[in-house]
Amino acid sequence: MAFLKLRVNDKMVTKKKKPKFNVPNLGFFKSVKARWRRPRGTHNKKRMKFKWTGAMPTVGYRNPEAIRGLHPSGKKEVLVHNMAELEGVSGKDSVARLSSTIGAKKRKIMEEKAKSMNLRIVNATKAKESGTAQSAGKFVAKKEFMAAKNSAKNFSALESKDSNTTKKMDGKIDSKPDNKKAGAKV
Repeated sequence: MAFLKLRVNDKMVTKKKKPKFNVPNLGFFKSVKARWRRPRGTHNKKRMKFKWTGAMPTVGYRNPEAIRGLHPSGKKEVLVHNMAELEGVSGKDSVARLSSTIGAKKRKIMEEKAKSMNLRIVNATKAKESGTAQSAGKFVAKKEFMAAKNSAKNFSALESKDSNTTKKMDGKIDSKPDNKKAGAKV
């Protein structure tokens, strides 16, 4: 993982590495999730700061003010909810993150607008075909595949046809006796 480094007032400022802050007993019980909750119990070993319980968040882990809250690219990250907010973002010193509440149509329009403004969107959608064209293409491909499969089966059945045996579609062999009598059980 690359850590952010910036030059501020002729000094290189680096984002600090910090440990995972987890609740006590993580790894001993399935029910204990990897998350952080402040220990408040009177006999809690983590609250009493026993070394073997792991790190607790403290103010010492805080990053320098110059790089606090920046995107790893070194630019300020701005959360955008609508077109007006997008137009207010400058592309030189910031990147945009589109809100999750924006629908697909508006998101597409906003991404095109950002591209024309030379603004980077952090969570841009991946370019792919539209849903209807993609599903239609899949349908046609499947139809062609099934037709080729059936013609290959029919061809192999005709080729391997013998006087006494024929190969069925599912691969089983059906034998036909030469002398059939009316009413006789086979």
